[in-house]
Amino acid sequence: MWPVFKKEISAFFTSPVGYLVMGLFLVLSGLFLWVFKGPFNILDYGFADLSLFFLLAPWIFLLLIPAVTMRSFSEEQKLGTLELLLSKPISTTALVLGKYFGALVLVLIAILPTLLYVATIYNLGTTAGNMDAGLIWGSYGGLVLLMALYVSVGLLCSTLTENQIVAFLGAILLCFLLYYGFESLSTLFADGNSALSIQRLGIKAHYERISLGIVDSRDVVYFLSLIAFFIFLSIHRLNHLKK
Repeated sequence: MWPVFKKEISAFFTSPVGYLVMGLFLVLSGLFLWVFKGPFNILDYGFADLSLFFLLAPWIFLLLIPAVTMRSFSEEQKLGTLELLLSKPISTTALVLGKYFGALVLVLIAILPTLLYVATIYNLGTTAGNMDAGLIWGSYGGLVLLMALYVSVGLLCSTLTENQIVAFLGAILLCFLLYYGFESLSTLFADGNSALSIQRLGIKAHYERISLGIVDSRDVVYFLSLIAFFIFLSIHRLNHLKK
C-alpha cells in the first residue's frame, strides 16, 4: 500500500492537478466568503463565525474531489497499466487503499490554508477570541469525514470506466444524490416522521449535525460505514477485472 500511496502523492504534485485543486478550492471559497455578495458572505452575515464556510465547502468539494479521483483507475485502464498493477505481488485491497489515501491526503492538504479563516474570525469579533472553538473544530471533523466519503465514491466511479470524464460526471452525480437527494425526496412525504427518516439516509443531515457541534457516534458510524462500503465495492470491481 505504501509504494502506491507515495506514487499517487508524487503524481499529484509533479502535475498541475494537485496545485489546481488546492488553488481552485481556496479561490472559490475565498471569493464566496469574503468578496461576492450573497448568502455565504461572512462580512454581510454580521456574525464572526465560520458556519457559512462549512455550508459552502461540501458544494465546492462536490466538483473538486471527483476531479482528483477521476484519474485514479480510469487512467490506468486507458493506458493499459492496470493489468500490470494487478499482476504485481500486491493485493487489490492494498492497491485501492494506497490510491484512496493518496487522494484523501491531497484534499486534506487543500483545507489546511483555511485555518487562516479561523484566525480571521478570531479577530473579527467585537471581542477578539469570542468564538466557539469546539464548534469550529467539530465542524472541521465533519468536513474531513465528508471529504473522505466523497473520495471513496470518486474512487469507485474511477474503477467503472476508462473514460475520465465519465468517471468525473458519475462521481459528481452520485455524491450529489447522496448529499442532497434524500433531503429532496423527503419533501414528497407529508408525514413528518417519514420525511425525517428519509432525510437521515442522506449525507447532509449527518454532516449538518456534526457541523452544529453535535458529535453523535451514529453520525460517525454512518460516514465510516459508507466509506468502507464504497471502498469494498472498488476492491470487488478490481477483483472482477483481475479474473
